[in-house]
Amino acid sequence: MLTDTKIRASRPADKPYKLGDAHQLYLLITPAGGKLWRMNYRFGGKQRALSFGAYPTTGLAEARQMRDNARLYLATGRDPKIAKRLEARAAAERLAATFETVARQWFERVKSQWAKVHAGDVIRSLERDVFPYIGSYPISDLKPPKILEVLRIIEDRPAIETAKRVRQRMSAVFVFAISSGLAQTDPAAIVAGALKPPLPKRNQPAIIELAPLQDMICKVERDPARPITRLAMRLLALTVVRPGELRGTRWTEFEELDGAYPLWRIPATRMKGDKSRKAEIGGDHLVPLAPQSVELLSLIRQLTGDNELVFPCARHPHKSMSENAIGYLLNRAGYHGRHVPHGFRSAFSTIMNEWANRHGNVDDRAIIDLMLAHVPKDQVEGAYNRAAYIPRRREIACLWADKLCANLQSAEMLLGRTPITSSAPLWESRHAA
Repeated sequence: MLTDTKIRASRPADKPYKLGDAHQLYLLITPAGGKLWRMNYRFGGKQRALSFGAYPTTGLAEARQMRDNARLYLATGRDPKIAKRLEARAAAERLAATFETVARQWFERVKSQWAKVHAGDVIRSLERDVFPYIGSYPISDLKPPKILEVLRIIEDRPAIETAKRVRQRMSAVFVFAISSGLAQTDPAAIVAGALKPPLPKRNQPAIIELAPLQDMICKVERDPARPITRLAMRLLALTVVRPGELRGTRWTEFEELDGAYPLWRIPATRMKGDKSRKAEIGGDHLVPLAPQSVELLSLIRQLTGDNELVFPCARHPHKSMSENAIGYLLNRAGYHGRHVPHGFRSAFSTIMNEWANRHGNVDDRAIIDLMLAHVPKDQVEGAYNRAAYIPRRREIACLWADKLCANLQSAEMLLGRTPITSSAPLWESRHAA
């Protein structure tokens, strides 16, 4: 058995000679003074040799560990030399599989499932917020603390919602890496609970004057988004349901679309509220549909009529469209912080209540609240008549649709079959006139 003392005491000779250890490990002493670790073994009936480096760079204990690893390979029927070569190749591939490299591979595979604008948002967020910090790291080496460090930088801007979206995209990259054999875990999923909670909700920003609201809709509808997204936004503006109720709509919820009294019956189970609200008998929210809404639905049916969902996700048709789709549409048009999807409800309430006041229809205030699925504070939730005043609600719905659509482009143009031309804001043209 070799010791470090014996090895240090060895001197070169005229010819190479060996200092044996155990289990075929030996140190080859060269005439030039080199001390090289070697191991002889037989595989496939042939005599072979392995090299483990030079002493003292590779110490005695390390050389023995390499020998033991080689013997384990032999015990399982593998040639240690080939296994060593494969390990070196795998190590090189691991170093080459950086987060940025893998993320770009993931993006190239999934981007066709998204609208071009959304795909651009995804890759830009990674290029801006992730690649500069961990893009060069081997993806298999990344651990939760490093991922959280990157997300904390985003949160501190502050951009809490952006941090949440970036984490989701990073997680998708790690899942792709795991599926490709390039990583073992998803550290981005682990840190989800460590992110800052959303900021307390404030009043939703909304444009609550009719002319600027029409201008905004015209501008937003010129965005080159998916036609279904533009159609969804206009239907949201016309029906003033909650965005979540719109996204989960099923074709079976509509009644008499070809008749005189078209109706959208949103099941109580899909309405905002606690368990008792969702289980309420007769608790469906009834939305009388104006002709403009029926026209929109006929156009939407051309796109998604074969699907159960009216507004399915582009990537997964069995799931609803993204909760951010309409919001992103508004943001890209320059209305970030000025109007959100929920803001159409505030606009309807403000504009129609002002109209009711001007015309002396004071009773319409309660009906407008009913159309928004609001329960008066002096009413018991379960005893509230959600089907009341349907004829008047239908009249108000038609009046609202006439007002809102008076200066909008035809719904047919939202399909994208006819060019949507840009124009000056409506309020400018009206003032100029």
